[in-house]
Amino acid sequence: MSYFAAAEDHQRLEWLGGSTVTVLLDSAATDGQLMVTSTSLADGDAAPLHVHAREDEVFVVLTGSVVIWCGEDRREVGPGGVAFLPRDVPHAYRTTSEDTRVMTLTTPGGLEGFFRGAGHDVSQPRPDGWTISPATMAPVAAAHGVTLLGPPPQL
Repeated sequence: MSYFAAAEDHQRLEWLGGSTVTVLLDSAATDGQLMVTSTSLADGDAAPLHVHAREDEVFVVLTGSVVIWCGEDRREVGPGGVAFLPRDVPHAYRTTSEDTRVMTLTTPGGLEGFFRGAGHDVSQPRPDGWTISPATMAPVAAAHGVTLLGPPPQL
């Protein structure tokens, strides 16, 4: 099954810290095999320490730089760099530059349900009182096999 989409066809979601997650490929387009997103982040944006039970995750840094923690490893990854984050290993990230863009791939697909459930589709009016925080993310994360373990590590 092939899939093609123009840039304007991609769903954009408001995410942590005002970042934007763009869903490029979801499990519906890949027969459940793959999810690909592109995320635009500002300096200091961070994900809570968490673990995926269902999927492996790959970060490809397109612009800017990100410190990524995976298990006991801590690395700063710059443009063109890549990080593989296996399932069942706690990980987190924190950006260290302005205008950071990261492409994320997960196998199998399905993690887009978490982003869609916790994020806000920017093509729709923002719901009254909508906010994203670890507290609002936790139940959606759990429903998608993600466990939030705590705040992002400090640099």
